[in-house]
Amino acid sequence: MASERIMIVEDEPEIAELIKDYLEIERYEVLICPDGEEALRSFSRFRPQLILLDIMLPLLDGMEVCRRIRTESDIPIIMLSAKKRDSDKILGLGLGADDYVVKPFSPSEIVARVKAQLRRFNGLNLPSRQQDTVVYPGLELDLKAYEVRVRNEIVHFPAREFEVLRFLAAHPNQVFTREQIFGNAWGGHEYGDLNTVTVHIKKIREKIETDPANPRYILTIRGIGYKFHGGI
Repeated sequence: MASERIMIVEDEPEIAELIKDYLEIERYEVLICPDGEEALRSFSRFRPQLILLDIMLPLLDGMEVCRRIRTESDIPIIMLSAKKRDSDKILGLGLGADDYVVKPFSPSEIVARVKAQLRRFNGLNLPSRQQDTVVYPGLELDLKAYEVRVRNEIVHFPAREFEVLRFLAAHPNQVFTREQIFGNAWGGHEYGDLNTVTVHIKKIREKIETDPANPRYILTIRGIGYKFHGGI
C-alpha cells in the first residue's frame, strides 16, 4: 500500500492513465477524477496528499477547483495546462497552486515534481510538537542541536543517519520506500544507490534498538520499505 495518496483531475483518459501508471510504479495510491465536480466530491473521501489538477475541465474548471480546495487545505497542488501564457501561470499560482506544468510533458517530469512538492510540504508541516524535538519512550531527537538521546543517554549520529531517523520519526506509522527516504535525507539526488538507505537503517537500529534483530522503532515493511512505529 502506498504511503501517500495522489489525486489526478484530468479529463483526457490517456494522459490521466499514463500519469497514474508512473505514480503507481513509485508506490503512490492514485485516484483519477474526470471533471471538477467529481474532484470536489472525492476530495473529502480520498484525502489526497497532493493533487495534479488540469485547468480545462468539464463542469468546473481547474482554477475554481483550486480556489475551493484552498479554502480548506494547504496540500500541494500542481496545475496541468496546455496554456503557455504567463498570465495563466500567474493566475494559477495566485489562486494557491504550488507548481504549474505546461503540456506536453513527460511522465517522469511529473513524478519528479510530485516528489519535490511532497518533500517540501512534509518538511514544512511537521506537527508543532515536533518543531524542536521528537519524543518517544526511550528516544528523543533534538532537531536544532542534532542530538539523539537513547534511554536518556546521548548517542552520536552522523548527519545522514540523523536525517534518516528524523524523517521517519517525524512521520510515525507512514510507510516510505527506500527512494523516498533517500530523497528526503540526501536532498535532491533522486537516483542514488538505494542500498545506502538499507545500510543506514541497520546502523540506526544498532544504536536505538535494544534488540536490532527485532526492532520496535523502525519496522521493515516487506516489499515496500520502512516505517517508524509511532504506537510504542
